[in-house]
Amino acid sequence: MPKKAEQPASFETSLTELEQIVSRLESGDLPLEEALNEFEHGVQLARAGQQKLQQAEQRVQILLNDDKNGDLQPFTPEND
Repeated sequence: MPKKAEQPASFETSLTELEQIVSRLESGDLPLEEALNEFEHGVQLARAGQQKLQQAEQRVQILLNDDKNGDLQPFTPEND
């Protein structure tokens, strides 16, 4: 049976996890292979966080649009 797609973690949860990864990497106690795996996961978290921030910025821009008489359009993320 195929696995269900995991729900993406919240921005705050991802940020906390990323901070923990950085702390483990900075300690210098990880074996090379484990450090590389941690780094790879950290890069994925950072990219996902950046995408969430860009989507939030787009939503804010939509809400602050100068056309006060215009209709609000629902936000639809590009990569969902």
